[in-house]
Amino acid sequence: MTDLIFPGLTDIVMPMKEPLCHINEIADPGAKGFELAHNDKTLAFFVVKKHGQIFGYLNKCPHVGINLEWRPDDFLNIDKSLIQCSVHGAEFIIETGHCIGGPCRGKMLDSVKLVLDAQGNVFLDDNQPF
Repeated sequence: MTDLIFPGLTDIVMPMKEPLCHINEIADPGAKGFELAHNDKTLAFFVVKKHGQIFGYLNKCPHVGINLEWRPDDFLNIDKSLIQCSVHGAEFIIETGHCIGGPCRGKMLDSVKLVLDAQGNVFLDDNQPF
């Protein structure tokens, strides 16, 4: 894996040689939050697992830019069918990040590309779309 540069944090370069976690560390359905820090800046993101697939998003509500989780690793609504903002109740489709309810309806979560290796380890992809 190579170094990564993230949007809005262009002075942050992080080598991603270590996995974020193993896929079995995330409930199905469920989510796990992560923060990567470097040079006094932090990138917060989370991984959601649904039906054995993983999806990654920046931990930032498109409405006001706040973190989404209720408690650590608690990003989903009560029936675990949608991602839900803990402050304004906005709801997002897990597979796409598209907001279908709440004050940011029609907007999208910023996706984070992930790689799942043959052993089930989850990594950030070094070919991010931003």
